[in-house]
Amino acid sequence: MAEGLQITKIQQSPEIIVLGPPSVFRTHGKELSSRFRSLRPWESPLPLAQFLAAQAQNTQAALCSGTFSLSAAVLDNLPSLRLVVTTSAGVNHIDLSECRRRGIAVANAATIFSADVADLAVGLLLDVLRKISAGNRYVKNGFWPKQGAYPLGFKLGGKQVGIVGLGSIGLEIAKRLEAFGCAISYYSRNKKPSVSYVFYPHLRKLAATSDILVVCCALTEQTHHMIDRGVLLALGKEGVIVNIARGAVVDEKELVACLQQGEIGGAGLDVFENEPHVPKELFELENVVLSPHFGVFTEESFGDLYELMCGNLEAFFSNKPLLSLVSEE
Repeated sequence: MAEGLQITKIQQSPEIIVLGPPSVFRTHGKELSSRFRSLRPWESPLPLAQFLAAQAQNTQAALCSGTFSLSAAVLDNLPSLRLVVTTSAGVNHIDLSECRRRGIAVANAATIFSADVADLAVGLLLDVLRKISAGNRYVKNGFWPKQGAYPLGFKLGGKQVGIVGLGSIGLEIAKRLEAFGCAISYYSRNKKPSVSYVFYPHLRKLAATSDILVVCCALTEQTHHMIDRGVLLALGKEGVIVNIARGAVVDEKELVACLQQGEIGGAGLDVFENEPHVPKELFELENVVLSPHFGVFTEESFGDLYELMCGNLEAFFSNKPLLSLVSEE
């Protein structure tokens, strides 16, 4: 009898479709399946469009990976969809205008990842300046006893840091770097009256007055390749850039060229234009530190993300306000 009751409970659970699959499903799949009936296209031999046409015509909610492109073509095959919950803070992979036209609400990860991404940004910056990864290779490859002391690095304290995009992540980075004794300035669409940091309305001016440029803005049509050759040259030969935003905010070809030619001093990169493919030219540069777009990946943040995603889904099915609705601005 208990088994029969359990089956009935599962059948009556709200249905969602998982597009991706998102990492949160891999880490919390069992818990998620106990709360929702999940359609999983990646487990089917059918092409996605055929699967959606056959299985998801009445599905009202989707859990979407940050790497899945939710285009108008996909939405065409989800006629009953009314909610998209994405596992990322960024929403550049979702056709927001099409969702709004169709009356589909979008909820994201909000500030769940902000502290973790800020930690990684500071870690990348320290690594570039103090040559931690390069020194690690130097020791492990047996060069220390043969070649002697490793070249000097640079201190972080006292540096002028320009932050591109002073949202929740940018503010967390600023807070951490202030503790190192750095002077903070920023570029953003609008001046933030709630902070005392110096505001620059022109990106090249910010770069020209900074020792370090930290990129943490959203990727939009306006910010695509915003960090161009002019900005990099303004940063200068001793300047360091850290990108934990999206790869395409930076003109990657120009970045590679500037690094190869010594026109900037170094880079810490967690994101790239054509992930998971990374320009091989970067592999040979000791002043470049690379990570595989894992700024958000901690056990703690994924637990928080799971609760937020479920909270949004349950709010939707209960006709309550969403916890992290993406605004229409």
